[in-house]
Amino acid sequence: MSARDRARVSAAITPEPRTPAAEAAPGVLRLEFRDHGTLNDLCGHQDEHLKVIEAFLSVRIGVSDKTLSIAGDDVECELASNVLTQLYGVIERSYPVYASDVNYALRILSSDHNANLRDIFLDTIYIPANKRVITPKSVIQKAYIEAIRHHDIVFAIGPAGTGKTYLAMAMGVAEVLKQSFNRIILTRPAVEAGEKLGFLPGDLAEKVNPYLRPLYDALHDMVDFDRAQKMLDRGTIEVAPLAFMRGRTLNDSFVILDEAQNTTPEQMKMFLTRLGYGSKAIITGDITQTDLPSGKVSGLKEAQRIVRDIDGIEFVQFSERDVVRHPLVQDIITAYDRAERSSEQSES
Repeated sequence: MSARDRARVSAAITPEPRTPAAEAAPGVLRLEFRDHGTLNDLCGHQDEHLKVIEAFLSVRIGVSDKTLSIAGDDVECELASNVLTQLYGVIERSYPVYASDVNYALRILSSDHNANLRDIFLDTIYIPANKRVITPKSVIQKAYIEAIRHHDIVFAIGPAGTGKTYLAMAMGVAEVLKQSFNRIILTRPAVEAGEKLGFLPGDLAEKVNPYLRPLYDALHDMVDFDRAQKMLDRGTIEVAPLAFMRGRTLNDSFVILDEAQNTTPEQMKMFLTRLGYGSKAIITGDITQTDLPSGKVSGLKEAQRIVRDIDGIEFVQFSERDVVRHPLVQDIITAYDRAERSSEQSES
C-alpha cells in the first residue's frame, strides 16, 4: 500500500470535524475543504500562499471551488497536503496566516512531518500594552518559549535572525506588564569591534549607546515609544553595559544578556552569580560570531561546558533552519558554515 493510500485509509477511519478530506487520483492529490472563506485565506491574495508552496516543493496546485489539486512527486505532494491541511486548521482558530508563515510551515514540516502547527503558531505571547500577539515560528522557538516559562536560567545559542533576543524581550515585557517581575534588565558586553570606544564622541553613556541599540530596537517593537520611555525613566526597564552589573544583586528581575559570545569567562561567571530571588536570566549569543581578541575564550562557550548539567538551567540550540529574517539570510548562514567547515578540513 502506498503512502497516499495509507493516508486515505487513515483519514477515512479517524475523520476530524471541519478537516479537509484527501482523495487520490492518478498523478494528482485532491484536498476538499468545507468552508470557502477559510480556503480563500489559505490560498492568500491572488494565490500567493499556494505560489510559495509550489516554488518550495516543485509541485503544481490548482484551485476549483472548495478543492485544491496537487500534482507532482508523491513525497512532495504529501508534504504539500500536510502543510495545507494544517494551515487550514490554524486559520480556523482565527490565526492570520501570511506568506512568511507559509514559508515557516514548509520548513517546520519538511524537517519534522509529525510537527503540529497548531501547537507552534497558537502558542502566543500577549503584550497588553499595544495588544500585540507574538508567536513562535519554528519548533525550536516554541521549545525556547517553553524553556523560559519553566526555567530560571536559559541559554539560547545560535545564528543571527533566529529570534533569540526578540522572543526573550517579548517574554520579559509580557511578564513585567503582568507584574510577575518588578523590572527588566537588558545588558550586553560593550566589545570594541574595529573601533575604539575612546574615539567615539560624547560621554560614557553616549559611547556605549551604539552597543545597546539592538536592545532598544526590540523594546520599541513591543511597546510604543512614550510608554517605553516612561518605563526607562522609572527604572522598570534598565538598559546597561554588562560591566555595570558587577557588585549588584538582581532580585525580582527578568534579565536578558545579549551577545553573550563576547563575554569573557570572568564576565559570564560574574553575570550568572548576580541572579537574586524571584529572578530569571536569559543569555543569548552566537558562538560563531565572537568579537573577542584573538586567543581569548568566549564566556558563553565555556559556560556550555561548565553549567550545562545543573538542574534549573536549560540550553536551547538554534540553527539556520530557525532564521526568521529575509529568506536569503538562511542561505547566507548556510554558505558561511559550509565555507568554514571546508577551511577547517583543508587545514587539518
